[in-house]
Amino acid sequence: MSRRPIGIIVNGVTGRMGYRQHLVRSLLAIREQGGVPLADGTRIWPELILVGRNESRLRDIAERHGLTDWTTDLTAALARDDVDVYFDAQLTQQREKAVRQAIDAGKHIYTEKPLAEDSAAAVELARAADAAGIRTGVVQDKLFLPGLRKLKRLVDGGFFGRILSVRGEFGYWVFEGDWQPAQRPSWNYRAEDGGGIVMDMFPHWHYVLAELFAPVRAVTCVNATHIPRRVDEAGRAYPATADDAAYGIFELEGGIIAQLNSSWAVRVHRDELVEFQVDGTEGSAVAGLRNCRVQHRSVTPKPVWNPDLPSGESFRSQWSEVPDNDEFDNGFKVQWEAFLRHVVAGEPFPWDFMAGARGVQLAELGLRSAREHRRIEIPELDR
Repeated sequence: MSRRPIGIIVNGVTGRMGYRQHLVRSLLAIREQGGVPLADGTRIWPELILVGRNESRLRDIAERHGLTDWTTDLTAALARDDVDVYFDAQLTQQREKAVRQAIDAGKHIYTEKPLAEDSAAAVELARAADAAGIRTGVVQDKLFLPGLRKLKRLVDGGFFGRILSVRGEFGYWVFEGDWQPAQRPSWNYRAEDGGGIVMDMFPHWHYVLAELFAPVRAVTCVNATHIPRRVDEAGRAYPATADDAAYGIFELEGGIIAQLNSSWAVRVHRDELVEFQVDGTEGSAVAGLRNCRVQHRSVTPKPVWNPDLPSGESFRSQWSEVPDNDEFDNGFKVQWEAFLRHVVAGEPFPWDFMAGARGVQLAELGLRSAREHRRIEIPELDR
């Protein structure tokens, strides 16, 4: 069995997502399984170069995982001939400059979302990458969640008939940081540092809605900063200037209406941190991160509204579990494998910079809708 090494810069590995999901659960897991197999029997083998700004934290991570190649000098790393791919999991504000450097260096690029702080910059990055002839990708991990893969199977199989609506709930209570430490970094709640739940979650909602159901044609959004004061990692109080909740209505092609609530100021009373209910003429489904339940038209009960009597029906028990029928690997790892096959073997990979730019566009127009208190139609982005 031959091994095809591919040099990958991992920038932002000291952050939560960069470390846990991309380094440990994806790239190191790929190495542990012997690489990514190709049709000819070759295996793609990631050779990792860790990049970050904090030397001591980089050294600690490298030593913890038996890695020896790390640096705080991104320019020098990009100049190396043995580097094929640049990956970026930095703060959004730092991403555009680094991605431009990688384009100029002729490296293939895979990056966390959002690709840039606004859609104009994101489209410009896509055009520059096209002109340089490099392959690009943006993380769209929720498409690979077991629950949404089961939901996609139902859509593709015609289970719903004509889809009428999608309702989604995402979020959990992020502690303010005073009497309990916050579960998310403080920059998420400062607009001046690129924080805000609209820019964080609307790019996700864009690809989930477009890939599973239909393109988004209009958005109406109300956002809020429900918790105006938080405490940072050093115990200092600071004003929260970014939105921590967003309530969106998305009009999809074909008449489907999607209502998605995103909040870091909500206490969870559902089975999973994110759930989508899809209703159609022939059936309905509720999908989360891992599970998916369905109720077909033929077994739909006939409840009658009567506020004077307690309900005699156990509504949750009237739904059936969708079987796995497959093995579901970590979603970040699955997309990494697809991107590496795209780079090495030219296999299709639709989640490129333009896909990322459309997600940024939806977040941008969602924020505009909230500011202007009106519905905004989504124009086509010209590549």
